[in-house]
Amino acid sequence: MFKKIPHTYVIVFYIIVLAAVATWLIPGGQYIKETKIIEGKEKQVQVYETVTVDGVSKEIPKFEYTDHKIQTWEVFAAMFKGFEKQAGIIIFILMVGGAFWIMNTTKSIDVGIFAFLDFVKKLEKVKLLRMIGVNNIILTMIMLMFSIFGAVFGMSEETIAFIIILVPLAISMGYDSITGVAIVFVAAGLGFAGAFLNPFTIGIAQGIAEIPLFTGIEYRLVCWLIINIIGIGYILWYAAKIRKNPEKSLVYKEDEYWRKKSKANQDDLKYKTTLSAWLVYGFILISLVIFSVIFPSTTMKIGENIKFTAPFIPIFTGLFAITGALSLLKSAHFFILNLLGYTIVFLIIGVMGYGWYIMKIATLFFAMGILSGLAMQYNPNKITKLFLDGAKDILSAAIVVGLAGGIIVILQEGMVIDTILYSLSSKMEGFGKIATIGIMYVIQTVINVVIPSGSAKAAITMPIMAPFSDYIGLSRQATVMAFQFGDGFTNLITPTSGVLIGVLGVAKIPYQKWVKWITPIMIVWIILGFILLIPTVLMDLPGF
Repeated sequence: MFKKIPHTYVIVFYIIVLAAVATWLIPGGQYIKETKIIEGKEKQVQVYETVTVDGVSKEIPKFEYTDHKIQTWEVFAAMFKGFEKQAGIIIFILMVGGAFWIMNTTKSIDVGIFAFLDFVKKLEKVKLLRMIGVNNIILTMIMLMFSIFGAVFGMSEETIAFIIILVPLAISMGYDSITGVAIVFVAAGLGFAGAFLNPFTIGIAQGIAEIPLFTGIEYRLVCWLIINIIGIGYILWYAAKIRKNPEKSLVYKEDEYWRKKSKANQDDLKYKTTLSAWLVYGFILISLVIFSVIFPSTTMKIGENIKFTAPFIPIFTGLFAITGALSLLKSAHFFILNLLGYTIVFLIIGVMGYGWYIMKIATLFFAMGILSGLAMQYNPNKITKLFLDGAKDILSAAIVVGLAGGIIVILQEGMVIDTILYSLSSKMEGFGKIATIGIMYVIQTVINVVIPSGSAKAAITMPIMAPFSDYIGLSRQATVMAFQFGDGFTNLITPTSGVLIGVLGVAKIPYQKWVKWITPIMIVWIILGFILLIPTVLMDLPGF
């Protein structure tokens, strides 16, 4: 039918059309909810009805079929509504893209990559490290870091910012852009799937299921370890294959964009320390001192139960005062790299200590970009032009995120999501426990293609799945695990995920080539998820 593979925009639009066709074929329906006053606030809560099975009365969520709006011309409005729905992620991509373009123009990231590669060469002189493979150690450490971020605080949207740094690094190390995306986005996704303290998935799901928060962590840690061993092993195998023969990469042609950007010669870089860089250093230091007075201590939260308080902002303010001055003694480039490092540190403090989300994270990177430009003596007009150039370069990624949001809009407005969920969950009756937990897992996996947001899916599915688990004799904890795995793995492939589409857009990887690369290991992960669910119904696990 096609002489060549359709553009990513075309693929996403076809899915929007299929979603609209689904509203013609699937009857409308909804789970009945009522408004109640809870802790002084109006909230929508699920209505239950009593049914009798084998003489035993049980409550199940009440569902009814209803009239729904068949979607026709709405497919053309889906992009507009998708942009509205995904506005936060779209603006985040544009702001981060513009900020990093300013930083990239200073050549600081090139300096950082050269310094990193020199460091790697020195490590390779150590015989033991050379036998293990220095690059393997570095890639593994990066992936473990992002996996822990995904497992502890649900890192997802934040990975977009790191793609701009680690894809060029991967190219410079002899890998491809897929490797660069894998060591950040896939690693965080593995942590998300095998999460043990993620408040946005496990916390919400366990809360709705009315079981103690973050119980069952012992088995979740085992699952996280197994998932990461397989995932990291696959990525290391792929990376080694590409480094040996770069032309085997599916995106070898697309990576020409990154190869051209990484051709900067170390000898061509002019190292200097400007007066404006010292002024920027002073401004940041004064600002951090003020913040240290306002926030003398910070309570870092890992989930809901693990908390620790310490003067994190004053500590890192002191460290910045020292490392900032030392980096300026070398050059403004190293000062900007130092600024990037502390941006990431305060990102972590903001997310774990103060509940930051994409607006504040985007603001942090935006400030970093402007301060980087000022440190290199760029005037306001030049900084503005560079920001616009960066936003323009990354605009295609933002547009496709809006398109992907249109898929969800069509299904929601067509009122078929609850019908799909009800139809799938009703099929669980009469099966054994292993088959039932498997069906739950399949349901959550299918629903995740439609609703990629973990917290939203927990709010929609857990009020239905938790009572069903009682109805069929399953542990509610096992039901939460089925939700967790079903929510996690397919985030790495579903075209409705604004984060995935944004990541691929930033990395310049066509969606169809990403699907071709990730499908084999995705099948392994999905099967692994089912295998890891079996002990939850056959073994007496802590918290289950």
